Amino acid sequence: MERGYHAIREAIRERISEREWIPGAVMPGEADFAIEYDCSRATVNRALQSLAEEGIIERKRRAGTRVKEIPVRRAKFEIPIIRLEVEGKGLSYKPKLITRQRTAAPAEIVEKLLLNNGTLALHLETIHLADSRPYAFEDRWVNLEAAPEILNAPLKAISANEWLVRHAPYSSGDVRFSAAHADARDAKLLAAPEGAALFCIERTTWLGDEYITHARLKYAPGYEMRAKL
Repeated sequence: MERGYHAIREAIRERISEREWIPGAVMPGEADFAIEYDCSRATVNRALQSLAEEGIIERKRRAGTRVKEIPVRRAKFEIPIIRLEVEGKGLSYKPKLITRQRTAAPAEIVEKLLLNNGTLALHLETIHLADSRPYAFEDRWVNLEAAPEILNAPLKAISANEWLVRHAPYSSGDVRFSAAHADARDAKLLAAPEGAALFCIERTTWLGDEYITHARLKYAPGYEMRAKL
């Protein structure tokens, strides 16, 4: 299977960090990278575009791709352990595992985790409780080739969120933030009115070329995320 754009992006990022191309230097073209990494130009384009959006490189038609003279400072996002987040608010925490199934991953997850069609993955659904009230709903898929030990993890006592942070190291990830209206199932799981505004996080993590997990989290109304610059 062709390497995903995440892996190509991280490989190029590391070469930039090691100053293979100094600030201001012109980098190889898409066709050259495609040959080097044995992938399509579209994959290279996506990897380079991601680095450009981060402010590490700049791309101009006819002028090529250059390492930025003054890269934009890159924000870092650490995966929070929800138990610690809840307990930090002075509330008691408990994970409630409602789905634990080893099954063939659907097409969307096959694409996100770069799995082969028919590959078995672990599907987990968890409600995170704060003082016995729904705090967040987590829908997660785990690549069992990357984290096979999770099959024996006591996920009724420790959430998959915490187990993976502690036992499955990752090198990089993609995080997306959005808002959504609670559908009927969300409303039931989060004890919220149907149609209520929910804060959502979608996250994929990987180690080198191996994708570990993809998770969607929906938080009960009133949730606030805080971060430091």
